[in-house]
Amino acid sequence: MGAGDVYGQAISHGVASGMGGIRTAGDLVARMQITRGMRLKQAKEYVAHKLGVSVMDLSDPVVMLDVRKERGLGAFTEAGEIVYVDDPVGLEAKFHIAELLDVPINSVERFTAMTRGRG
Repeated sequence: MGAGDVYGQAISHGVASGMGGIRTAGDLVARMQITRGMRLKQAKEYVAHKLGVSVMDLSDPVVMLDVRKERGLGAFTEAGEIVYVDDPVGLEAKFHIAELLDVPINSVERFTAMTRGRG
């Protein structure tokens, strides 16, 4: 099996099993599956409850763009959409995700530990 086979397999799996990642709520659902060992249905229900949306809304990129922006969870925008300077990205979005879902995120934990007591 060559390198192309490995990448093709991973891409196919991601497309088949994913919910659109940061375009929707796929990244949030996957995080709950990984950190809490939740089954897919349970993870979707948990994330939907925390976001205040239906489970069906989790895979709707139009709904989730608004929800992600309102909650500061980071968003993947299409060409032509307005991105504002104060829109949370990167670590700031991860802080909001950790707080909303009540899960530890390594980069958030490390940053907090490194900056504790400074100031």
